[in-house]
Amino acid sequence: MAALMLGLAACAPAATSTATQPAGSQSPDAAGHVSGTITVFAAASLKATFTQLASDFEAKNPGTELVLSFAGSSDLATQITQGAPADVFASADTMHMTKLADAKLLDGTAKNFATNVLEIAVPPSNPASIASFADLARPGVKVVVCASQVPCGAAADTVEKAAGVTLSPVSEETSVTDVLGKVISGEADAGLVYVTDVKGAGGKVKGIPFDESGKAVNTYPIATVGSSRNKELAAAFIAMVTGADGQKTLSAAGFGAP
Repeated sequence: MAALMLGLAACAPAATSTATQPAGSQSPDAAGHVSGTITVFAAASLKATFTQLASDFEAKNPGTELVLSFAGSSDLATQITQGAPADVFASADTMHMTKLADAKLLDGTAKNFATNVLEIAVPPSNPASIASFADLARPGVKVVVCASQVPCGAAADTVEKAAGVTLSPVSEETSVTDVLGKVISGEADAGLVYVTDVKGAGGKVKGIPFDESGKAVNTYPIATVGSSRNKELAAAFIAMVTGADGQKTLSAAGFGAP
């Protein structure tokens, strides 16, 4: 079963390579079978789909274990820059992946594997009677968004400019799942999240699409981290995500094609 880590408290530098391979970093055997353990850093909006994909991957590749860590893409990129031991990074935007590429912290070129757009999430009863993006700016409406440095926050900023609407959020969160949580708990009248978050929440929230969302389409890239001790296993998981099986799972969750 895929192990799950909700962020890393400590970001120890990755160990340098030695003459012998460390535990959990086995290479493929003569038949090409991968084994060992890798840590996957993935954007918070990928939690449900990557948990499923990791479980499917482990079932198809006995002897492998995927440790999953979910947080805002900005936080994850910072952790990797500081030396956190990640093998795979999946970002909710290309900007943070590009930062790692420019810093020469990736192995090879990142691959785009999905797209996503924003949607308004409200409690099922929609107490503030939200019907459009402009309604989020009405006096007294408690709206929650992602902070600007997070992909969902950058997308919200783009939508605001495109719509000519200025929001006054009661809070700005570091991940899209935190925004969704405040809507579900009733702390907010509305929140800007991804369409996939609304779909994944089931009946806990109601989704309200808006035309301006098409002005901010987020593209999700994935890559092997250069310091990975098991690049073969990392590449195999990336191949699944970008291949037919991964694309089917992502589509079912509401993600768009890359």
